[in-house]
Order: sequence, then C-alpha cells, then structure tokens
Amino acid sequence: MGGLQEALDFIPRYTGLTPVTFFTVVALVMGIYYLITSLLPPAPVKTPVVLPLPPPIQLGEVTLEELAAYNGSDPQKPLLMAIKAQIYDVSQSRAFYGPGGPYALFAGKDASRALAKMSFEENDLTGDIEGLSPYELEALTDWEYKFMSKYVKVGVIKPSAPESVQKEAPTAESEAVKSETPVESDAPVETETEKTVEPEPTAESEPAEEP
Repeated sequence: MGGLQEALDFIPRYTGLTPVTFFTVVALVMGIYYLITSLLPPAPVKTPVVLPLPPPIQLGEVTLEELAAYNGSDPQKPLLMAIKAQIYDVSQSRAFYGPGGPYALFAGKDASRALAKMSFEENDLTGDIEGLSPYELEALTDWEYKFMSKYVKVGVIKPSAPESVQKEAPTAESEAVKSETPVESDAPVETETEKTVEPEPTAESEPAEEP
C-alpha cells in the first residue's frame, strides 16, 4: 500500500493533475489512438511471388544415366523420380525430393528398393526388388499408388540388354584380314628337286649348215 500511495502522490506533484484526472487523460489518449489506427487501411503484406510450374515434359524411354540429370541440381530441369521403372515428375514436391529435402537421395533414380525398405543406404537406391519380403512389396505398392494419383508419369526407364546379347559384331577390318589370308590348296607343289631337267642339244643333233 505504501508504494501505491507514493505513486498517487507522485502524479499531482509532477503533473499538477489529480490522480483521477491523470488516468482519465491517459484513457482518452489511448482511445483516440486506437480509433485512428482502426480507421487507417492495414499495411500491405508482402507475399513471395511463386511462379507456376511448367507443364510436365514427356521424356519417353530414357536410361538410368539420363535420368540422373533430373535430380534437382539444375533448377531449369524438372525434378524426376522412378518407381518400378516408371518415371514421375515430382517438381511440385521439391521441398521433399529437391536438394536439401528429406528424400533428396531418391531424386534422379529408380528408388523402388529404398522406398520398399524405407532405407537411405546407397546400395538400396536401385530398381532391383529381388528378395524383398511380402511386407516390403506391399509398402512399395502403396508408394506406387501414391505417385500414380499425385504426379504425372513422364517416361519409363530403358531396360538394359543382357550381357550375353552385348557381343561386338565383327568389324570391317577383321573381315578384310580374313579375306587376305591365303587359301590352302590340295594341288601338289612342285619342288626344286622334282623339276625335270631337259638335256642340252649336242652337235650330232644339230642340223648341218647348208653349203
């Protein structure tokens, strides 16, 4: 109570107003301030300009090496990701799959195995789903349905040819070497010793000169 009384004595001493008058003036000033601010238009709120995403570009059939170029490192290219060799444009979820996002490792790859196992290991960032458990395959199917309903399919991954098929065809140079190889013949070859030596003509055998 002593502190409150000192405050009440302080008001008339330094303002020349009674405490009631002083608080009345303060209340009027605050009321006028709030009235004026309510009549003024609100300050404009600056909102970031978000440019619309370009329409998805159909790539058709591409290799895994070509798909890696769409991992978000180039902002001018769409952000792509594949599940079961089906490629989807996930540019609208760049916060998740773009650089710095929680699933950035999956971008530009076929991450079927990683999604099925919910793994972030480097050796699981592949489209190989051999050996997955039924539970993991079911989880992968759920991811596939989610991508099909949310994102646009823009292509497929080109299947790699088996190693047995990847044999080099004979080159023109090898064919030319083969054509230059001498062909063996069954005909007997005459040796130096087997050559017939013809006798030289003698004087008797020569015809006499005419007189």
